[in-house]
Amino acid sequence: MDIFTLETGHAPLLVSLPHDGSFIPDAFRQRMVPSAHAAPDTDWHVARLYDFARRLGASILRPNHSRYVVDLNRPPDDVSLYPGQNTTGLCPDVQFSGEPVYLAGQTLTADEIAQRRETYWRPYHDALSGELERLRAKFARVVLWDGHSIRGELPYLFEGRLPDLNLGTASGSSCAPDLQAGLAQVLQGANRYSHVVNGRFKGGYITRHYGQPNAGVHAVQLELAQATYMDEASTHYLPEPASGLQTQVLEPLLQAALTWARS
Repeated sequence: MDIFTLETGHAPLLVSLPHDGSFIPDAFRQRMVPSAHAAPDTDWHVARLYDFARRLGASILRPNHSRYVVDLNRPPDDVSLYPGQNTTGLCPDVQFSGEPVYLAGQTLTADEIAQRRETYWRPYHDALSGELERLRAKFARVVLWDGHSIRGELPYLFEGRLPDLNLGTASGSSCAPDLQAGLAQVLQGANRYSHVVNGRFKGGYITRHYGQPNAGVHAVQLELAQATYMDEASTHYLPEPASGLQTQVLEPLLQAALTWARS
């Protein structure tokens, strides 16, 4: 199986979906607790949600393997992105529920983690950086959009209920201030959805590492509460709510990003 799928576009926009994959090889699955076999912490259906981005000319990069194989939005040295808060690592050994990923005695060794980093993490990031370089050779400004989703209530990771729309720019350091302001204005106009900018999810490794405004790459992360477009219990996609989310939020956000990049 391919490590990733990259569709190259013609616009100054790259949509990265690092947690869209759900495949877990059998050899890995056999070491996991039963509740982890279905890869419950997948960002379900985000590739389907962002399918319209092709029409906008965006490049789209997505993996085929689950974050339980390797988490593409974590740094290669596995330093915590949220010090002092519960989180998961490069090769997660705990689920978002707080349950373990692996059976007793089956957690990964340092050598196994290093091997997964080179086999699965490195190729995705090589493709991501390569596509950004290609786009930067054509455009003065490029937007990297990192698309995510998560269950709205996860006591292990955060208190209470997550807002519907969570925009992260590494506290304003990963993109230009006027881009963030324009995107925030779009969120404010989507009255049916709650939102926050740089709240619990400020952006992971991809946003923080590749967002280099002075070099012309402006990175933004959007974390969606999954109830906005799917049934969280069954993971079934709900076409009507999903369509509303696309037309009222996602497409206006990406259009705003493209208008800004081209201005």
